Formats: sequence, C-alpha cells, structure tokens
Amino acid sequence: MKKRAVLVIAETNFRDEEYLAPKEVLSQAGVEVATASTKLEEAVGKLGHKVRPDLLVSQIKVEDYDALVFVGGGGAAQYFADETAHVLARSFIKADKVVAAICIAPVILARAGLLRGKRATVFPDGEPELIAAGAIYTAQRVVKDGRIITGNGPEAAEAFGREIVNAL
Repeated sequence: MKKRAVLVIAETNFRDEEYLAPKEVLSQAGVEVATASTKLEEAVGKLGHKVRPDLLVSQIKVEDYDALVFVGGGGAAQYFADETAHVLARSFIKADKVVAAICIAPVILARAGLLRGKRATVFPDGEPELIAAGAIYTAQRVVKDGRIITGNGPEAAEAFGREIVNAL
C-alpha cells in the first residue's frame, strides 16, 4: 500500500526549503504528498514560493495519512496555540503514525504535550519552549524519538525528509 504524508504550512511566511526539500525527498521515495493549511488560497513562503493547499488542516483525517509534517518558518507560529493542530498531532501519535516538525514548528508539538521526556531539536529560538514542555533538547540537526521526528532549520530540510522516509 502506498504511503501518504500531509505537509502543514502556514498561510504566509512558511520556510520554502523546509517545505520543498522534504516534499521532494518524500515524492522521490514514492510517498504521496498532500499539502494542508488553514485556507485554500495560495500560501506564500518567506522566500516567495507559492503553494495552493490541497486541503484544510481541519479536513485532515488520521486514517488517510501515514505521516503528519509541520513545516517551519515564522508563519508556523499560527499553529502554536491552534487546538485543531494539537489534537491532530496527538491523534497521529495515538494511531502510531509519524509526526514531524522542522525549524520552529517543534514548538507546536511541545505545546500539544507530545515532547515530554522525548529527545527533540528545534530552531535555537524555540529551545526554551521545548525545555519548558519537558523535552530533552539536543542541538542536533535531525532527531528521531519513537514516531516523532524534529529538525532544526533549513539546512536540515533534506535530512529531515530522509528521516521521515526511513520512519515510513
């Protein structure tokens, strides 16, 4: 059965390479990739890349995907206090599926309560949030702990994508 992943991007200011590199790595590995956001209108990355989401975050069904991936960039802050995103992430973990986040997006997982006692990384600005949420912070580029994968920024985007493929 073909594996499926859904990449969640912000409406604006998502980090282009943190979306494009994992998407390409996943696609090349035969993973079917969908893109979700909070609006179906064109989303624009920090560096100007434009993406038309396939579905709304509220329409993501756990049973339809094998991995949930939160893309970083300053815009990812829109999900920090988003209960829909938090419930979704917890639901994927409960279903023993992959949950991944890169750059500042691991803060979403921390606030969803998923990182307590887990090894994780994040863009340096997010370190205090992860520690406050009980994560075991590492400064590594990519960290996998169980079904949770975190990456620390744009330079880690390709390796982050490969780790998701490996987990699938």
